[in-house]
Amino acid sequence: MIRALTLLALAATAAACAPQKKAEPLPPMVECDANRVQDLKGKQRSPAIEADALARSGAKRVRWIAPGSAVTMDFRVDRLNLHVDAAGTITDARCG
Repeated sequence: MIRALTLLALAATAAACAPQKKAEPLPPMVECDANRVQDLKGKQRSPAIEADALARSGAKRVRWIAPGSAVTMDFRVDRLNLHVDAAGTITDARCG
């Protein structure tokens, strides 16, 4: 048992001393800016509106939130949340 632990400790030490590969830089985060799409309030939900909102907000994805919808509470800097009423009219635009 002692011999196995000694070998394990030596292997860990050798791995720690090995030259480390330099990490690649991460791509810049795409961040959403909901201020750019506040003029969409009052417009009807449509594929054209979604494409326009994506292009102008800088977000990578849109999440449509209708009344009573279950949504996760995770915050994503690259997501635009478009809130709509029961008729599909946009009532709010927020990032997250």
